[in-house]
Amino acid sequence: MPKEKYDPPDPRRMYTIMSSEEAANGKKSNWAELEISGKVRSLSSSLWSLTHLTALHLSDNSLSRIPSDIAKLHNLVYLDLSSNKIRSLPAELGNMVSLRELHLNNNLLRVLPFELGKLFQLQTLGLKGNPLTQDILNLYQEPDGTRRLLNYLLDNLAGTAKRISTEQPPPRSWIMLQEPDRTRPTALFSVMCYNVLCDKYATRQLYGYCPSWALNWEYRKKAIMQEILNCNADIISLQEVETEQYYSFFLTELKERGYNGFFSPKSRARTMSEQERKHVDGCAIFFKTEKFILVQKHTVEFNQLAMANSEGSEAMLNRVMTKDNIGVAVLLELRKELIEMSSGKPQLGMEKQLVLVANAHMHWDPEYSDVKLVQTMMFLSEVKNIIDKASRNLKPGLSGELGTIPLVLCADLNSLPDSGVVEYLSTGGVETNHKDFKELRYNESLTNFSCNGKNGTTNGRITHGFKLKSAYENGLMPYTNYTFDFKRQQQYLIPNKTKNVWLSIGAFW
Repeated sequence: MPKEKYDPPDPRRMYTIMSSEEAANGKKSNWAELEISGKVRSLSSSLWSLTHLTALHLSDNSLSRIPSDIAKLHNLVYLDLSSNKIRSLPAELGNMVSLRELHLNNNLLRVLPFELGKLFQLQTLGLKGNPLTQDILNLYQEPDGTRRLLNYLLDNLAGTAKRISTEQPPPRSWIMLQEPDRTRPTALFSVMCYNVLCDKYATRQLYGYCPSWALNWEYRKKAIMQEILNCNADIISLQEVETEQYYSFFLTELKERGYNGFFSPKSRARTMSEQERKHVDGCAIFFKTEKFILVQKHTVEFNQLAMANSEGSEAMLNRVMTKDNIGVAVLLELRKELIEMSSGKPQLGMEKQLVLVANAHMHWDPEYSDVKLVQTMMFLSEVKNIIDKASRNLKPGLSGELGTIPLVLCADLNSLPDSGVVEYLSTGGVETNHKDFKELRYNESLTNFSCNGKNGTTNGRITHGFKLKSAYENGLMPYTNYTFDFKRQQQYLIPNKTKNVWLSIGAFW
């Protein structure tokens, strides 16, 4: 994964002794490095309480062992244990994942604990002058030897470390929010939204703390499918599904369980050869055929919409049109068996009870908050058009109110809860001068996506006509993305709050 900028300690470090006058005046000491020298044979246990340390210099002593308590110094980025008499290292050293430099030169090490492979941020590993086994030396002496050796140790950790628990997390329980209203026709169904992480994005550069076998698609796809089947959702929305895997794996496996599906790859697939298209990812929606009938399916290509609605905006052409993210939507008819009450009275004069399920994956880069916001506006505008047309076709003369066909919006918005994207969805609109637009000129083109219609006036605000509410509110889901350096909410389940009511939601671990 990308490494943060690291400045090593200055080898010409100087110390300053605080005067008694400074101490009497209440001056506080501020030191993050510590050097211990003088042929020391053992270390005081009080050393491990200095958790503020970022650098520890213990070279040129007579240490024969390092206590496991050293792992308590979790802020260390630099550790020098060179020129001692150390014969073995504690496995707990692998928990010091902030380390950027680890110097072990000129000791008596013959083997290394496999746990060292967990030091994925390590940039320098000094091992010279140790009687290490030949297989370790061979790896270490190769080009990029430090990274190769750490990868080898990490990949072989699971098979050797007995302390690693193989127990699976417990099944996710449902959090009941309310009971269904039995006084009117009600359809109960469950929805799942899941970014499965396309194989080509699961790299050691991004996920350096994961062994290669855990990133391997053949391993991951089994765990992903097991998670999907355990949830047993009636509707499944997936992002980052590789084209070939959709047809050869997901559709095949889920059809056997009574699902049908719809998939579209990102727009770049249009210009690729058949072989290259297999590896383009996209969005998919699956639904249980015993509960739903497919009426319509739609693909929304954001780059095509950007080109058609640029209105001379350079930002629209140069920033939005160049991103090939897409959205998909399926219009589903609820089977009569799914409607709980037997009155059979259609709502608002409609001949069928329908629901529109929409799924999208917005651009990933945090520097392109404007693109994410514009893509979201485009998607809701197209969803509105789909609902309007479907409503008119169901019964001539129908007003086409957005409430006539319920909407379930599933998306990887790549946006945080305080973003313009989430504000736009949850409040019904966003100001045209919102900070996420980065002061770029979008005004003229954005009017095409406002609920006022094409070329409508914005009054300084771009709006949509849906009344949306996130399924997870009030901190019930603090994160949908959990990696080493990023734990926040980015994926969302958002239904019409006037037509859909969440009765229960899945808990998180």
